[in-house]
Amino acid sequence: MSNARKAVISHYRPIKKITPLDIQQMYEIFRKYYANTTLEIFLRDLGKKQGLFLIRDRETRRIVGFSTVTNMPLKYGNRTVRGVFSGDTIIEREYWGCRALNKLFFLYMLRTRLRYPTTPVFWLLISKGYKTYLLLANNFPRYYPHPEGRYDRYAPMVREYCDALFPGCFDPERGLLDFGKDYQYLEGDVAEITAEMRRKSAKIDFFERSNPSWREGTELPCIGQAGYLDFLLYIRDRFFRRSAPVRIAAPAPEEASEVSGAATQQGSS
Repeated sequence: MSNARKAVISHYRPIKKITPLDIQQMYEIFRKYYANTTLEIFLRDLGKKQGLFLIRDRETRRIVGFSTVTNMPLKYGNRTVRGVFSGDTIIEREYWGCRALNKLFFLYMLRTRLRYPTTPVFWLLISKGYKTYLLLANNFPRYYPHPEGRYDRYAPMVREYCDALFPGCFDPERGLLDFGKDYQYLEGDVAEITAEMRRKSAKIDFFERSNPSWREGTELPCIGQAGYLDFLLYIRDRFFRRSAPVRIAAPAPEEASEVSGAATQQGSS
């Protein structure tokens, strides 16, 4: 049965415990879906991360998907906050729809939230394609860039992590990361955006307008705040409302802002 073939196991592994076989299997997947990639680029990017979420076929133990992660400090106004950067994420086509990476990332974010109980925590990600952007926009009510222009106060943190992780690649005029023409980019048939998709989804349309050159490898750097209320709402929607989509309704600004003091210090409303 197809369900049996697609059964997976998943786990987190620090970079220092990644084996040469792990690297070989991950790179084989990566080069299938990205053009202009090389092993040198892949290894260089991997070396900047602290760990990986690995998805393996339950029967063969072969890696069929992965996502990289880095935990870093950021400045938000006069405060130091925590940013969790998730980098390259890819899953073999026959395993699309698998939620294992989502669960692993949620648990990692929750552990970070509990490890720094009084420190604001943010998810940092760069979007080559619209699916990555939707993971943020559909699950984090406070995020930037936002189709309605909300939470622009997060923009300086985006610039900070881009400069730290990708020095010299951030274009402030376009708000994009541009790695040059020789950098890796998604193959055209992996996550194409159609006119119908843009008509039906304001978020997909916004992504296309914000990053019109995504097919050539430019990436839209994003950020979303992960507060206690956000985790509670996610758990409620994921585990107690199984018939409903996993989306978090945005809380009222006066209820949600865990870092209102920092926002005020920046002069943000």
